[in-house]
Amino acid sequence: MDEKPFDIKHRCYHFSKEVVSLISQTKFERIHFSIFDQLLRSATSIGANVVEGKSGSSKKDFRNFYTIALKSANETKYWICLIRDTEITQIEKNKLNDLLKEADELSKIIAFIIINLSKTT
Repeated sequence: MDEKPFDIKHRCYHFSKEVVSLISQTKFERIHFSIFDQLLRSATSIGANVVEGKSGSSKKDFRNFYTIALKSANETKYWICLIRDTEITQIEKNKLNDLLKEADELSKIIAFIIINLSKTT
């Protein structure tokens, strides 16, 4: 990813696009379909829950959706590592490591937001 947007929802959206693009360009065996499906679901869930949280009706809603987004970011890291470490595709490890780094940064940002929200309530 090049220059990263400042707004967390835009950054999550760009990350989702990167994952969708990677998966759509990747050839993999049928046996590995569920791994890539799980990666797609968890990666796109991060941004979807951030957007849902921002439109929540209360701080509790906001915190709940951000907690789900954090869990999705952590799950995404798992699937990326599994794909990278089992070498089930010809995806460059550098590309997977870049996605892993971004997923890790997103999870840290989201966790920071949750922690700070807890301090204000």
